[in-house]
Amino acid sequence: MGARHAALMGYKRLNAAGIAHLAPGGLLFTFSCSQVVSPELFEGAVLAAAIEAGRPARILHRLTQPADHPVSLFHPEGAYLKGLVLAVE
Repeated sequence: MGARHAALMGYKRLNAAGIAHLAPGGLLFTFSCSQVVSPELFEGAVLAAAIEAGRPARILHRLTQPADHPVSLFHPEGAYLKGLVLAVE
């Protein structure tokens, strides 16, 4: 199993557990600092987690690294810090 696949399965498992335990109307703050997982893949893993948990969720905010962590155009993997704030019904 590759590092990316293992990371995505881990994010799915952790987020499914978090979503399942939240009270309706709760907020979930979830983050990834994995260079091998793009923001799109991370969001997909969180979506899969919400589906697995059987809970509707909305993205309230997408978070990224601050300006003191600039990303080179020649190394997009440098955008490794990412997060989501979800409202879970």
